[in-house]
This record gives sequence, C-alpha cells and structure tokens, in this order.
Amino acid sequence: MDWYHYIGWAAVLAQLFFVYYAARNYQYVRAKFTERKETIGRPRVALIIPCKGLDAHFQSNIQSFLDQDYENHRLFFVVGDESDPAFRELHALRDKFGKGSRLRDIRILVAGSSRASSQKIFNLLYAYQQVPEDTQVLAFADSDVCVQRDWLGRLVRPLRRAKCGAATGYRWFVPIRNNLATLALSAINGAVAQSLGNSPFNHTWGGSMAVRIDDFRRLGIPEIWSNTLSDDLSLSQAVKRAGMKVTFVPECLVASFESTTWLKLFEFGRRQFLITRVYAPCTWWLGMLSSLGSVAGLWGTVAMAIHAAQVHAGHIFLVAAIPCLFLAGQLARAVLRQLIAGQILTAHLPRLLPAALADILGCWLWSIVLLVSLLSSAFGRTIRWRGIRYRLISPTRTLILDSPGPSPDGHQTGPGNRPSRAT
Repeated sequence: MDWYHYIGWAAVLAQLFFVYYAARNYQYVRAKFTERKETIGRPRVALIIPCKGLDAHFQSNIQSFLDQDYENHRLFFVVGDESDPAFRELHALRDKFGKGSRLRDIRILVAGSSRASSQKIFNLLYAYQQVPEDTQVLAFADSDVCVQRDWLGRLVRPLRRAKCGAATGYRWFVPIRNNLATLALSAINGAVAQSLGNSPFNHTWGGSMAVRIDDFRRLGIPEIWSNTLSDDLSLSQAVKRAGMKVTFVPECLVASFESTTWLKLFEFGRRQFLITRVYAPCTWWLGMLSSLGSVAGLWGTVAMAIHAAQVHAGHIFLVAAIPCLFLAGQLARAVLRQLIAGQILTAHLPRLLPAALADILGCWLWSIVLLVSLLSSAFGRTIRWRGIRYRLISPTRTLILDSPGPSPDGHQTGPGNRPSRAT
C-alpha cells in the first residue's frame, strides 16, 4: 500500500480511540444512574437562578425548581431590573407553586446593571451576598432548563468527598420544532455532552453546578467573577488549580427546550467556542483538532478510496474499508450519546426521538457544522449575549461595549442565551 494508506489507517485508530472514550463515559453514566442514592446528611443549600426575559417553557422550568424533593434549601431568583418581564412572572409563579414546596425560603432579588462582569455573573454575586451564614453549599442553575425532582439532591451529593471541588450536570437540547437547524443544535450539543464522564477534562456548566461555599470563598471565586464573563469555566480553572476535581453527575443532565435558525445556531456556536478559546485554550485546541480530524479523516479516506479505484491500486477492498470503518465509529458514538439521553430524560422521549434519529443518520453532516463553528471562533473577541455586546480582553477582564434595548415581549430567542463551556 502507498504511504497515504497508512495515514488512513492511523485516522481509523484515532477514531477507535474516541469510540472507546465514548463507551467508557457511557458505562460511567450507566453505573452512576443506577447507583443507590442516600438521602441522609443533606447540606444546607442556597440555589441561585439568574433570570432575564421569558425563556421557552419558562413556567414549567421555574416550577421544576420549586418542586424539588429537597427539604433543606433556599431559592434565590435574581434579575437585573424590575422592568424585566421575568420579575413579574416569578412573583406569580412563587405565589402559585411556592406554598406547597419544601423550600425554607424563596426570594426574588433585583441586582441592577453590571459595569465590569457579565450581567449574569453580576446577578450571581449579588444573590451570593444575600445567602444566610449557615449555608453550606451554593448551587447554580439557569432559567431555561427543566430539572427532575431529585436534581438538587443528586447534584450536591458528590460534594461530600473532599477531593470533589465542584459538581456539574449539563444540558440537552430538546427540540420545540424539528427543523434542520434545531436538530443540528441538539446533535452538536449532544456531542459536547458526551465528552463528560470519569475524566480529568470535565468542566463545570453554569446551568447545573454546585460548590461548597467554603471552597467558593477559599478559591477566591467572588474576586475572580467580579471582572469576568464566564462563571463556569473560571470556576473550573480555579478548582483544578487547587488540585481538586470537577465531578460530572449524569443524573443532572437537564432538558433545555429550544428552537433555532441557522443564523442563530452559528452565532451561538461561535460565542460558546470563543469563550472556550479565551478561558480554556487547551480545551479549545483539543476540540479543534478532534473536529478537524473527524471531518478530514472521513472525507480524506473517501477521496483516498476513490483514487485507489481510479488507478486500480492493489488491496482495493481493504482501502475501501477505511472510510466505512471511520463512519461506523461516528455512528457508534452518536448511538451511545442518544442512549444516554434516552435513559436519563425519559419524560421527554417523544420529543427526543426525531433529534436522536437526525443525530445518528446525520452525524457525518453535523461534524462539518461543528467544525465551521469552531473555525469561526478562532477570530475576534467580541460576542453578543442576551442583547449585550462584550469584548473578552482576557480570562480576568471583560469590557461591556453596550447594553440591550428591551424586547417588545420580553421573550428570549435562540439557543443557550448564556455562556457556557464547550469542547
């Protein structure tokens, strides 16, 4: 065989490694999901949820937080301004569903406008300053996710181990509409979620994470957050620098209901990956190289097989097997991640089925979309997030370029209206 055939087989071996990694994470998820959970010794938790506008399924999302099967916690909703439509809606939902909950306290706070950090982090820090002194754990969530009743108990459980510096779940996009862009969003996000497991490469995700309040203070997170944009990546970096680990809690995979367009999808992808490039450059480079390898490996080996057929090279069937094996690896990874979602998010299976089929059948296409998003994030440092433009000067410095004008109805559009980690 020619020299480039050996390169093709090397690409297949790399693909097999990624399949092994995905299978290993899948076994981790299955083991954790079926593990017996104890409910004794639950710490006192302050759960902080920043809100801006009315996300899709806002009422059911907020109701899921009010309905947690956890008796020892307080809930803090925080908005930037009383004119935010979420402020009024939160009061109505508290009055409607709060009385029957197991919460010790429910507060709705107004933080004001940020001048140095992202508005979300400014809201988080404002709420943090209001938590009672007896609080043991800080938990954070986003208003555009819907959680299961045992979410909080499962999220804080790993923090009983001293080596665990932070616990995290992740989102799974559940399509509201089954248009191609929304299906692509769900598939690409699923590929990112699949990278989480029993791994030193885990990062926290701000929509579902928890940390002991003593560690939060000891690591200087309030000071770090005061001039930054990303809550989760900066927390992850601080935890790892202290020699602790980020524990992924598979049961805290949460549903996020979304519908998007191609334009909003690429805007979202660029924002997420650009934030990763600034805050976690090694993770960004790893994602870029693996994505480039997936696309170039598949289509490069296809071109190699076609060339071998045209010149009547020897071992033609062996050469033709290379792209087939490469594609089989991508299909296997897609099947594994959809099995994970199906096992955890059982309440949303009817909506997840079209997205699962699209992911498995179109995995070769979504890898191209992912690569385009990654390449677009390689340039510039300016993003727009929930109507506000930011320039990411460095991981510890963010410049606010302008403020948003109020939307006519207060509803948020487009996926993931907050920064988070991506690989």
